[in-house]
Amino acid sequence: MQKLGVSVFAASVDTGENAAKIASDLSYAIGEGVTREQADLIGAWWEDRRSIVQPSQFVMRRDGTIIQATYSDGPLGRLDAADVCGLVNFILSQ
Repeated sequence: MQKLGVSVFAASVDTGENAAKIASDLSYAIGEGVTREQADLIGAWWEDRRSIVQPSQFVMRRDGTIIQATYSDGPLGRLDAADVCGLVNFILSQ
């Protein structure tokens, strides 16, 4: 991703030690403490039973324009790094 000039960021409902544990296995920044109000702002599906936000993923231009969005209501349908690289390469070739 670095070769393409792409940055990755993530956020989770987890806080404190749980968030730190998740972040320790990642090579990119992760925010913590996502609220239902924040999930609503991005159109994500909030699961009341577990008080979690389901995966909501975006590919954005540097100016914040969303060029691809993926929303899920479960564990399937997440972006794949190779697919994102392919999309970025395609956009750069235009």
